[in-house]
Amino acid sequence: MNRTSEGLKETHVLGPDSTEQRVKVEACPALGRHHIKHVGSVDAAAPYNMVRTDLSGSYLLACFGGRGQILLDGRWQSLGVGMACLAPPHVLLAFHAMPKERWQFCWVRYQQPRDQKPIISASSPALARFDAGPLGAAISGLWQEVQSPVAPATAAHWAEIIHTYVLRFAQPWHVDDRLRHLWENVSAHLAEPWNLERLSRQCHFSSEHLRRLCHQEIGRSPMHQVTYLRMERAAKLLITTSDKIESIAGAVGYVNPFVFSRTFKKWIGWPPSEYRARQRG
Repeated sequence: MNRTSEGLKETHVLGPDSTEQRVKVEACPALGRHHIKHVGSVDAAAPYNMVRTDLSGSYLLACFGGRGQILLDGRWQSLGVGMACLAPPHVLLAFHAMPKERWQFCWVRYQQPRDQKPIISASSPALARFDAGPLGAAISGLWQEVQSPVAPATAAHWAEIIHTYVLRFAQPWHVDDRLRHLWENVSAHLAEPWNLERLSRQCHFSSEHLRRLCHQEIGRSPMHQVTYLRMERAAKLLITTSDKIESIAGAVGYVNPFVFSRTFKKWIGWPPSEYRARQRG
């Protein structure tokens, strides 16, 4: 597996030793009420390999057995039991099973209309602890329901439960208010020169405490979170405006447009100009 995001293309390799249960919105229209495109669970073994180069909505992946690898935020990370990752719309996401190790996980993929706010907020975790058991059971329940020869009776209830579990991860109630206010403030002033010391002063934490809290709550370092917020805003500006790349770079805090373009490609998977052309196309 390529250890960088370079050269990755849209891929769907299930492999002969992997089993998958998938429910699409076409088979369960109740999923569409929550803008869910499909849900599923898999017992995966190498060469199981997925690459999603342009997510149309948020994507939750939660592990309840074994361990695999995910490419998120432009870097490969391990995802094991009791952990989940949440990818925002329109980013590069890849994941694969590792040799000689099985990996059991479930997922929920959204297809969010562009005029509607996604389920992810500035304080949503990218990678954090999560009990995937209840979500996996709900997905399995929905899958069995749509396989039934009789008319589905509980599909809408399963869809509601699944969406509720995703929101429980995406919008955690236990996030420290000072941390939430910090990211809201950063989001409102992305062009300013943020560093760890300034972030710490904003929320009245020591730099080390802020670093620990961010890894615990959102699965990113403080400066990785700043980069994420900048890339998210840049992606929106590329889609919704005709501003030049240099102007967008400055609006999200990059003096050097070449550094911005390189960072954008690493996180999103495409150079800014190509990303804009694909989205508008």
